[in-house]
Amino acid sequence: MQPAVNFEEIKERFRKASVDEKIEIYTTTQGLTVEQFKELLRMFPLQHLDKLERAMG
Repeated sequence: MQPAVNFEEIKERFRKASVDEKIEIYTTTQGLTVEQFKELLRMFPLQHLDKLERAMG
């Protein structure tokens, strides 16, 4: 059984992270809801979306 995800902690780490760290957090974090992933995505710098897409591809 997976431990509970502390979304507020993840969100704070994501907010402070570099673009590469944001991509790492976004692509490796498990257990988030679709809405939580969308919230992180809204915090992602738009000019680097192509880099995130490549990492997820």
